[in-house]
Amino acid sequence: MIKIYQLYLIKSYWKILFFVSLVFFSLSIILNIFEEVSFFKEANVNALYPLLLTLLTAPTIVYETFPFIFFISTQFLFIRLMDKEELDIFKKISLSNIKLIGILSLSSFIMSLILITIFYNLASNLRFMYLEMKNKYSGDNKYLAIVTENGLWIKDEIDNYINIINAEKIDGKFLKQVTINQFSKDYNNINNIVADEINIENKNWLIIRASFSKVNQGLKTKENVLFKSNFDAEQINQLFSDLSSLNIIELNKLKKDYKNLGYSITNINIHIQKLIAYPIYLTVMTIFAAVIMLNIKRNKSKLFHIVLGVLLSVIIYYINYFSTLLGQNERLPEVMSIWLPLIIISLFCSIGLVRINEK
Repeated sequence: MIKIYQLYLIKSYWKILFFVSLVFFSLSIILNIFEEVSFFKEANVNALYPLLLTLLTAPTIVYETFPFIFFISTQFLFIRLMDKEELDIFKKISLSNIKLIGILSLSSFIMSLILITIFYNLASNLRFMYLEMKNKYSGDNKYLAIVTENGLWIKDEIDNYINIINAEKIDGKFLKQVTINQFSKDYNNINNIVADEINIENKNWLIIRASFSKVNQGLKTKENVLFKSNFDAEQINQLFSDLSSLNIIELNKLKKDYKNLGYSITNINIHIQKLIAYPIYLTVMTIFAAVIMLNIKRNKSKLFHIVLGVLLSVIIYYINYFSTLLGQNERLPEVMSIWLPLIIISLFCSIGLVRINEK
């Protein structure tokens, strides 16, 4: 049975979490609405369209800031407990600091499981809708690329031609087993190209050797033919970086498709590791905030607590960012790039918990 004081703590903490999340949600709307308005300033759209897009992408932004929301919420909870002298009351009923942190960390872990199973999937679906709606007004809408179980598919409009390109494999700067169907603007077939290998190092692709089949002409084999495109190897490698628009099921499907294509799955593995580590991350941030608050003298001002929280949140963000970057560049193992920052924060938490236990 949950005791009354435990229920009180959990309810107080979750209430603060809700209001801090609401503040971050409002800030994300305010900051993002200007970007959307600027994007659509020359487009003929309803005045509320930028607001709609902002609302669709805001949950993803809030999801990414939850570690800091949990950190700051824990700080506000302890400020409230200190102001009302409730920490002293808890000690009188034999609720030690360790037990207090245990209650908060457990409630954080439960809330994080709800966020990863429900909120994340909802946010990713809304993000996908956002990208689809915005892409209609993007100048790059005529350049499309997707990965399916049948390989890489590219729609590329250039020089009054529409090129539909399919490649079974990607190997560095080369596309393997490539078929190119070339159409006119009104989709009349003009040319068909079948190649074993194409060098896509730059936007002038080099077709090593291929069979060319034009309408009303025979089949011809040509070598070292230049083929203009809007894509190169670097662009294709960056095409599918917005993994936040995919839910867990879609991520696993995309990972399978990438493997079949020979495409690097490093970014997907790192993103999946982030999702796995997320409940631990939020829980550790809660413990870290609690340890800091309990190790700081109570005569310090509230402003000091808040500034310290923001400063530490920024430091932790950049530690995570650079560690993830090292993982994406394969300087660190994928698993280590996500879990190393958590291990470092956990070590600081352990030292702080020892000090608290001695009080």
